[in-house]
Amino acid sequence: MREEVEALDIADVTANWVNKQAMEARTEQRIRELADLAHTPLFFGRLDYSGGDHEGHQFYIGRRHVHDGAGEPMVLDWRAPVSQPFYQASRTAPLDVDLRRRFGFTGGELTAYEDERLTGPAGPDPAPRTGRLLQEEIERPRVGPMRDIVATIQPEQDEIVRSGLGGTVCVQGGPGTGKTAVGLHRVAYLLYAHRERLARTGTLVIGPNRSFLHYIEQVLPALGELEVAQATVADLVARVAVRAVDSPAAALVKGDARMAEVLRRALRSHVTPPGEPVVVERGSRRWRIPAYELAEIVAELQERDIRYGAAGEALPQRIAHAVLVRMEEAGEAPDDRVQDAVARHHAVKAAVKAVWPRVDPAKLVLRLLSEPDFLAAHAEGLLDEEEQRAIVWAKPARGVKSAKWSAADAVLIDEAADLVQRTPSLGHVVLDEAQDLSPMQYRAVGRRCSTGSATVLGDLAQGTTPWATAGWREALAHLGKPDAVVEELTAGFRVPREVISYASRLLPHMAPGLTEVESVREAPGSLDVHEVPGGAEGAAEGAAEGADGELDAAVVGACRTALLREGSIGVIAADSRIPALAAALTAAGLAFLDPGRETTAESRLTLVPASLAKGLEYDYVVLDEPAEVVDGEPDERTGLRRLYVVLTRAVSGLAVVHRRPLPHQLTGWSPADPA
Repeated sequence: MREEVEALDIADVTANWVNKQAMEARTEQRIRELADLAHTPLFFGRLDYSGGDHEGHQFYIGRRHVHDGAGEPMVLDWRAPVSQPFYQASRTAPLDVDLRRRFGFTGGELTAYEDERLTGPAGPDPAPRTGRLLQEEIERPRVGPMRDIVATIQPEQDEIVRSGLGGTVCVQGGPGTGKTAVGLHRVAYLLYAHRERLARTGTLVIGPNRSFLHYIEQVLPALGELEVAQATVADLVARVAVRAVDSPAAALVKGDARMAEVLRRALRSHVTPPGEPVVVERGSRRWRIPAYELAEIVAELQERDIRYGAAGEALPQRIAHAVLVRMEEAGEAPDDRVQDAVARHHAVKAAVKAVWPRVDPAKLVLRLLSEPDFLAAHAEGLLDEEEQRAIVWAKPARGVKSAKWSAADAVLIDEAADLVQRTPSLGHVVLDEAQDLSPMQYRAVGRRCSTGSATVLGDLAQGTTPWATAGWREALAHLGKPDAVVEELTAGFRVPREVISYASRLLPHMAPGLTEVESVREAPGSLDVHEVPGGAEGAAEGAAEGADGELDAAVVGACRTALLREGSIGVIAADSRIPALAAALTAAGLAFLDPGRETTAESRLTLVPASLAKGLEYDYVVLDEPAEVVDGEPDERTGLRRLYVVLTRAVSGLAVVHRRPLPHQLTGWSPADPA
């Protein structure tokens, strides 16, 4: 198929240079789409139909459509309607399928197959979630970036993947339920089902950080989709350089949805009621628009509540129209060219500048944060005095470029910019790890899909910011999608049952309303909790050098043990512990990577600060000092959520190494219990 595209003679099918350039670009993209991927087989399943429109036919299912030299299909795209029974068919609802076959591959080589008879007498028929090849594919070592899951999509996941483009879907899913993969595969499905529309309007995947985006960046290309943009929320609002960090109190206020109204009031305050008439001279005639009529025009624009910039652009045309009405009443016959000329008249331009001046979004936010009186005037009834003091800068900046903006300030500037001029909207946006966004960040994302749809992915139990989402309905309202469908994934396929059960001990203390993930995988011996001697002494003395040395050595030992197995290893620790562990690993001769860098067979160890672990996964995880992870957060609840995140990054095994006593929420022991 690639050779066919490469053999095309563009000159024979294009009429002009523009068409030739467009055709060449599309041909180059098609060649990239058809590139072979190492160790990625084109097909993974087969369906034998025994009824319906496809009775007697046999279809191979793969990552993309493949045809032979005569154009006959050899492999069907997993997104095609005829492929859906591969994920949905069962003995109780076979969907006209007699046999489903799964193929097993090792390094791109076909090594096994497994048949599942869906009709006829019941026999040895493995359930989809426990079939051997399915289990092996899920457990396959994770050396390298995130993989697609087309061979292992489950029925409840498939229903979300194939949901229509017109509606927004929110997926609440605990660790290991595959919510990120579901979101990415939904993008791939929508691009298949609505190719032309999304090619025109665009798609975007939003992740929590660059490490996460690097980890997932190969999933869509493996499915033949190369044109999906990826970004963080910070990338979306990057109108100013971020050089400061807000206090938790300031970040909470700046991220609150009430700030949108504060900004709107502050922006509209720049509109000044006209005090003088406008007099336009054309030839020997003078046309006068009195101040009261100008005020009526301005009031009408304000009542319509259109964008500030759009209203400012419409005002000279409205004034010019009023002049043209007077011209017509005097017997003249002005046309559109005359109206445009009047709108550009110096008297009209001067009036518009005085009444509806241009406003720079960054300067507007700068003034709100620098001038307490200006903030108080527009935050009245919205923010109390303490909240206003929390966000006003102690030392006002001289200008936009010299100001030390925070990440929350950048979001405010983006909101102000949208109040001035509408933000372009995309056809579909995927928002992952959404539980950590503030209301103002949700609004920033919502602006990017105001005329499109979204897939929102997250887990309320993993919210680790002070403004973490309390409930999806509230979050979706801030996003501008209050009618979105909320789906919940509770079956875990990644984290072993022993590990997720251990981590779920924290749920009653941080997210009591959530359903515990039920893992379909049992892995005896996948959890190892190792206490380094001297815990009580270490807790009393704090960071004692000798005790820390013993802890570092124990972590290095756990890493050596993990390296004896196949797969990736993540060493996760509180951010404050990273320098010490980096030194210990280096001294031990163990090379390690930073989060997001692709692991290889030669370098499988990654040192991960707890703050960057969200969304990542490793075959084996070595967790250093859980109590430090909890203490590294501003409050206990956030600390427990951070601990829950890092405990659930393991696919095959988790080793917990600690010197200090484990958090009592993890052990079941309460400080109030007698010794």
